[in-house]
Amino acid sequence: MVYDVMVDGKSHRLELEKADGAWKCRLDGQEIHVDAVMTRRDVLSLLVDGGSYEIKREQTATDLHLWVGNTRFGVELRDPRSLRSRKDGAGDEKGPKKLVAPMPGRIVRVLVMEKSAVEAGQGVVVVEAMKMQNEIKSPKKGFVQKILASPGANVNAGDVLAIVE
Repeated sequence: MVYDVMVDGKSHRLELEKADGAWKCRLDGQEIHVDAVMTRRDVLSLLVDGGSYEIKREQTATDLHLWVGNTRFGVELRDPRSLRSRKDGAGDEKGPKKLVAPMPGRIVRVLVMEKSAVEAGQGVVVVEAMKMQNEIKSPKKGFVQKILASPGANVNAGDVLAIVE
């Protein structure tokens, strides 16, 4: 499972994978050793790389907050595969936008070069998954800041393929 997590406005990529009855955790590409136990409703006890933390969840009608000790963090959780999450980000033109692979596959073609201008909805990268080719399109008008994909490369769901600014 791959999630985009915003903590007090800062974006993180959280990858969770169940293996041999335990969870493997990667945060922003780095593996982290985590042991988690739900001690009671909305309270999670974590051992993270030897440190112990009690996390309390506070959910309101519009917001999610996590308490770590006496510190409160505003949190937003998005599944990049979810259509709802992709629609929520539409129209937000500020700052660079990452184009991510929606599923595991292989890069077939890169349709634009770095530093070239793109229109919103213009194809940037073509990913083949399950014998279907999927054109990954620019979410906004701008310039391709960086191409991180190369033809023939295998990608996982959530991998960043390009950045449009």
